[in-house]
Amino acid sequence: MARTASANASSPGLSAAGHDGHTAEPLLSALGTASGAESLLERAFTEALERAADDDNDEVTRRVLDAAYEQFCRMGIRRSTMEDVARRAGVSRITAYRRFATKDALVEQVVRREFRRYFDRFLVDIQQAATVGDRVVLGFVSALQAIRRNPLIGGLMATEPDVLIPSMISDGGRTLATVQRFVAGQLRREQRAGNISAAADIEVVAELMTRLTCSFLVTPSHVVDLDDAAQLRAVARRFLVPMLEQGSQAE
Repeated sequence: MARTASANASSPGLSAAGHDGHTAEPLLSALGTASGAESLLERAFTEALERAADDDNDEVTRRVLDAAYEQFCRMGIRRSTMEDVARRAGVSRITAYRRFATKDALVEQVVRREFRRYFDRFLVDIQQAATVGDRVVLGFVSALQAIRRNPLIGGLMATEPDVLIPSMISDGGRTLATVQRFVAGQLRREQRAGNISAAADIEVVAELMTRLTCSFLVTPSHVVDLDDAAQLRAVARRFLVPMLEQGSQAE
């Protein structure tokens, strides 16, 4: 029987009020997006694709980010303070604030780093598939399960959807458009290699794939078990791969 789309890994402390006085509004400001502003997912995605220099090249910065990730996963974002993170990183509170002026800035950078790591891993993983059809299937399963199972991102989506999901769906479609451009770029490379028919409408196929994946991520399913990789592969093979099959080598 299919289960709902609540993430496997959730942080019990994410929904609690912070003892440093932080409420949902500052986190929404950090993770979400204002009209005309670039969303968090959009920035993380662009950094992954362009292999932009990390903001965490400095050893102390890396320690603070690593400590923040562990702290947020263990205690949640709202119940964690900069003092907690500094103590876990083995640095002074002042040093932590020199790297990140506010807790919101730290939260944003930690979440961005997790998305960046996911996209980097995704680009490597799809190269292991033998055919374009296999790459579509692998990409679909990876996108759903890796994000949902991430201890931090999955926890946020499961317990505080009002914090992260607006960054995905309430930015006038810019984040979805960014992901769609990436998917379309991958499909065009396959098309130029002769693996997809020239008749395939790449823009529309990429749009449909992106929106379907996003829908499963943000909305619970009572039909498809998102924890069942075999079922996800079957769904992708049956419904996504045929979009590419007009005279292609998708099979």
